[in-house]
Amino acid sequence: MLRLVLPKGSLERATLELFEAADLAVLRGSDVDYRATIEDPRVSDVRILRPQEIPQYVAEGLFDLGITGRDWIEETASDVATLGELRYSKATSRPVRVVLAVADDSPARSVGDLAPGTRVSTEYPELTRRFMEANGVDADVRLSHGATEAKIPEIADAVVEIT
Repeated sequence: MLRLVLPKGSLERATLELFEAADLAVLRGSDVDYRATIEDPRVSDVRILRPQEIPQYVAEGLFDLGITGRDWIEETASDVATLGELRYSKATSRPVRVVLAVADDSPARSVGDLAPGTRVSTEYPELTRRFMEANGVDADVRLSHGATEAKIPEIADAVVEIT
């Protein structure tokens, strides 16, 4: 019996449509229910949770299968197997990229140009710390809860974001 965890938020609608198209409709009492069912004897449990949490829950064995973004697998450094890539973007068929960005007038043109103590705002602090360390940059990495790009230049000198 499969235990599934599906994403809440920006990936939710496309994921539910994918399951519907596969004749595995996800049923729940309301759009805010975190528990759901699929009328298939092979599926015992369906949860709908934030994509940020899904890789860890699958790695810990709480669920057999989860759908999340590659960014959250990398951020959490979870030991999971990727079975495929789903293209949910409305704008492009290219995969999501994680980028480092600075203000137009910044003298930095690459990660190696960042000065020690550079303030970096990101929703991916662990991924960013690992990247900075791998590139020999001593950065002050700060967690951002959205609108990351709005923090340059007063709050942050650089951002790490998806595009």
